[in-house]
Amino acid sequence: MLERLQKILAKAGVGSRRECEKIIAAGRVTVDGKRVTALGAVFDADKSKICCDGTLIQRQRKIYYLLSKPKGYVCTNRDELDRLKAIDILKNVTQRIYTIGRLDKESEGLIVVTNDGDLANKLSHPKYEVSKTYFVEVDGYLSDAAIKALESGVWLSFGKTRPVRIQHVRRGKQRSRFEMMLKEGKNREIRRMLVDCNYKVRILRRIRIGNLYDPALKVGKYRKLTDGEVARLFALAERVNTKDAEHSSVL
Repeated sequence: MLERLQKILAKAGVGSRRECEKIIAAGRVTVDGKRVTALGAVFDADKSKICCDGTLIQRQRKIYYLLSKPKGYVCTNRDELDRLKAIDILKNVTQRIYTIGRLDKESEGLIVVTNDGDLANKLSHPKYEVSKTYFVEVDGYLSDAAIKALESGVWLSFGKTRPVRIQHVRRGKQRSRFEMMLKEGKNREIRRMLVDCNYKVRILRRIRIGNLYDPALKVGKYRKLTDGEVARLFALAERVNTKDAEHSSVL
């Protein structure tokens, strides 16, 4: 069966589909001995000899883990600064794995670790709008004006942020705690939004990915996702995408 090269690489666990596109564009992939850099190229994975960085890719058994990332770890497979990597917390995993999306070094909480490029694409690409919910603690009293600004969207360097939902607010003179749900996640977006509203973040913890929630999973621990949890994540992304397509057809 013919498939786009980046999809073949993603299925083999090389990386997410977008990461694989960058790998192809960088000239790191050969097919039957010839270097391929065109993103639209299609091949039959069962009939072609496909190599990445000189290593023959092989189809892998899909694995899925839920990790509660601690502070101090970065969500990348390569780090020139030799910092602690989230994927290194998982032990005795022989497949090449990567995190779906990222949590910055100072943030903690839930993140999916897998070798499934299709799921990575569905959970991280903005068009699928899979929501993420965070527990946030800030210095000072969270005002109604700040809540309104956050929920309406604030202007940052890349433009105006999309509206978020603020819920379960507990306010105090010294500290305020609340949950923030959003459907996009640009680099350090929550921290930048709160700085724009003059709040310093003390704790930022992702507590939910779509319908995936596990308050019993301790920081620094991980577990395998059940078949049902994986199926529900796929179904959630597909349902959101289908709604978008139906909306577009109406317009």
